[in-house]
Amino acid sequence: MYAVCVTFHVHPDAVAQFLPRMHQQARDSLSKEVGCHQFDVCVDESNPGKVFLYEIYENQAAFELHSVSDHFLSFASDVADYVVGKDVDTYSAVAIGGELSPDS
Repeated sequence: MYAVCVTFHVHPDAVAQFLPRMHQQARDSLSKEVGCHQFDVCVDESNPGKVFLYEIYENQAAFELHSVSDHFLSFASDVADYVVGKDVDTYSAVAIGGELSPDS
């Protein structure tokens, strides 16, 4: 398994426009990508412009396919003006529910 943690820093005036698009992106990723197993969207309680994503993919190749998918590219274009910054971290050897993935 391959985990991706993304933190979006969204302009405060754009949070209301950003979040529905972010939630749709999560739904699209889960429904259109067989290699996407989890896609959580979390909003910082004290800073609504800080949006954290926790994504689980079958492997790095599945994440790379996600990154060039039509729905991802459309989302990225749609929200570009709302985003002040973005941090992306990736992890392998993921344990889900305490169980290491078979490829770990």
